[in-house]
Amino acid sequence: MEVRNPATEQIIAVLVPDTKADVAAKWEALQTGQKKWAKRSINDRLACIQRFGELILENKRELAEILTSETGKPLQQSLNEIQGAQNRIDHLEQNAVRWLSDEVLVDSGGTHERIVYEPLGVIGNISAWNFPYNVGYNVFLYALVAGNAVMYKPSEYASLTGKEFEKYLHSAGVPEDVFQCVVGTGAVGQLLLETDLDGYFFTGSYGTGQHIAQTIAAKLKPLQLELGGKDPLYVMDDVANVQQAAINAAEGAFYNNGQSCCAVERIYISQAIYDSFVEAFVAEVRSYTMGDPMRLETFVGPLTRKQQTEVLDAQVADALDKGAILLAGGKAREGTGYFYEPTVLANCDHGMKVMQEESFGPIIGLQKVGSDMEAVELMQDTPYGLTAAVFSGDEVRAMAVLQEMNTGTVYWNCCDRVSPNVPWSGRKSSGLGSTLSSQGIRAFVQPKSYHLRP
Repeated sequence: MEVRNPATEQIIAVLVPDTKADVAAKWEALQTGQKKWAKRSINDRLACIQRFGELILENKRELAEILTSETGKPLQQSLNEIQGAQNRIDHLEQNAVRWLSDEVLVDSGGTHERIVYEPLGVIGNISAWNFPYNVGYNVFLYALVAGNAVMYKPSEYASLTGKEFEKYLHSAGVPEDVFQCVVGTGAVGQLLLETDLDGYFFTGSYGTGQHIAQTIAAKLKPLQLELGGKDPLYVMDDVANVQQAAINAAEGAFYNNGQSCCAVERIYISQAIYDSFVEAFVAEVRSYTMGDPMRLETFVGPLTRKQQTEVLDAQVADALDKGAILLAGGKAREGTGYFYEPTVLANCDHGMKVMQEESFGPIIGLQKVGSDMEAVELMQDTPYGLTAAVFSGDEVRAMAVLQEMNTGTVYWNCCDRVSPNVPWSGRKSSGLGSTLSSQGIRAFVQPKSYHLRP
């Protein structure tokens, strides 16, 4: 399996995909290792994860360069992700013992009642390439602290990073028969679905998530899916600073080249400030430095997958054909690498693909709205339910809109952020289940009730 740098199109590594026999052997080893791992104390397991975090931070420059080389994520953003993902480990350090320890509900009278939280067993984690530290940590670190063994399949576009996870987890004290990385394309992911794992955790597209759910349905095993989004942002006419709102909105749309499930993918602007917002928004986007992702000043690097340029081209052509106005970008950059110009389309409406279908790239559609009610109707017009955001100077007015959103996360005067303190979850086509928060810690255990009479 060739690993290709999306900025240079050069092959930077060749990996041998795991076979059916490899997966079976790793599964057998993990079954044995998990039983011993689960008998270790929560604090003991947590100490290994804390050491893992220290090793990652000690080597973050090298790890960031690996991530940038295989995904095209600009180097500063790779460094930001590695540093920022440490908050998952901090969250576990502060909360894991509390949420995984036995709970005594009744300790008086004739019956003692208790809940014990037992690990699921050996879980499969099929992960994503766009934020491998963030979405990976959300699953495999929490699973390990809870006493599970993990068969981790990174995306084929982030396999080198996945192997680094394996190396440093083992160096930090997690036994080899407790965490195993398997590499390959979707065919190897299919092998995991055919393996009798004790839980399945996937981050990726709706189509693949649906396939996973259908494939393992008869097993009646725990399943969590973190899928895509078509995340809306509504800019109200009472924002304190239109230019700052435009700057923040642009970053939410174009960070990591828009390759984020919670990136802002469509923006609705009150008609009273539409022209001034659009002018400031375009100016901000035009200021972005696009180029070599290994340069710290680069904000827009290449797309990770070459085929995504076709999706973006189709959305641009469709929008222009239906009356949109192209204000920036609109095409792939000529030359080497999978670069796509940051693209802004104004005068958009919901007859256009750019406002309906997930883009997952550096492209955004802007639409004028005449009222909060119109904005709510448009924001709700989607099969997805991941995030929604409102920029406004009036909390009451903003909350009235956010309360109407059928999404797992809502934002007021911010966007495109994840915190380990609160659940990360999707609704409708954006997924099933929650990671992070107390719910994310307990996603990897199953309760057993004890009724005891001394």
